[in-house]
Amino acid sequence: MKEGTTTRLATLALLGMAAMWGSTFFLIKDLSDRISALDFLAVRFPIATVALVVLFPRALGRLSGRSLRKATVLGVLYAGAQVAQTVGLAHTPASVSGFITGLYVVCTPLLAALLLHSRIGRLTWLAVTMAIAGITVLTLQPSGLAFGYGEAITLVSAVIYALHIVGLGAWSRKEEAMGMAIVQLAVISVVCFIGAVPNGITVPDNERDWLSIVYMAVGAGALAMAGQTWAQAHLTATRSAIIMSMEPVFAAFFAVLAGGEHLTPRLLTGGLLVFGAMLVVELMPRRKIEGEVTHIAV
Repeated sequence: MKEGTTTRLATLALLGMAAMWGSTFFLIKDLSDRISALDFLAVRFPIATVALVVLFPRALGRLSGRSLRKATVLGVLYAGAQVAQTVGLAHTPASVSGFITGLYVVCTPLLAALLLHSRIGRLTWLAVTMAIAGITVLTLQPSGLAFGYGEAITLVSAVIYALHIVGLGAWSRKEEAMGMAIVQLAVISVVCFIGAVPNGITVPDNERDWLSIVYMAVGAGALAMAGQTWAQAHLTATRSAIIMSMEPVFAAFFAVLAGGEHLTPRLLTGGLLVFGAMLVVELMPRRKIEGEVTHIAV
């Protein structure tokens, strides 16, 4: 497959992942009235792990010992980000949490420069600025941003998400992508299960909630993780982060389409800014940054 075609497919994979993530916001909001966030994660990720094993039963056998260790580290990072974001969300409004989490778009090129010695070009900063401006318009309210415990722990989650994106971009290999995705999901399952067990795990008691969780486990969990791991074998970490910043745009789209919210100038402006950032990043030179894969070792 030609490099340009592969890059376009990788971009579409990340867009699909962002769309699936965005489609879960109003579902999670509905579920949160009946099941805690940690319980939800402890149920969701084991289902996602099993689903990916069923879809790719031979993937784990293709993993080298080194890739297994790397995938374990990535799984711990992702789980830590999920837990930190969940804890922070209990102490800060959802809109503020969404904005602070979106700061991984800024953290990613900074960490890539620090850890991978990647050069941050002008187009990169233009795209990052547009993405953050769009996320700000989409998520922050006129009351502004008060910075306390919830905001601080959410900022920690954004940094960890960025580390996961940088690490995945450096370590992912197309021939081992599915195996690495399975290991990451398994590690996330263990961490979330350990976090939920002390207070007991509450599971859904009706078919509708189970359908929502299965969709979020298989679609926005298993397939999204598989797509991200494969796509980042072909794209730089910064390009990936900017494409994934489309998530709040899709979240707003699905909230209007299925969640009963109204399309406002704020949603339209923010969405166009983030979409513009993605177009800018797609105009960047289509090449991996030299040395991107070799500067982090496990």
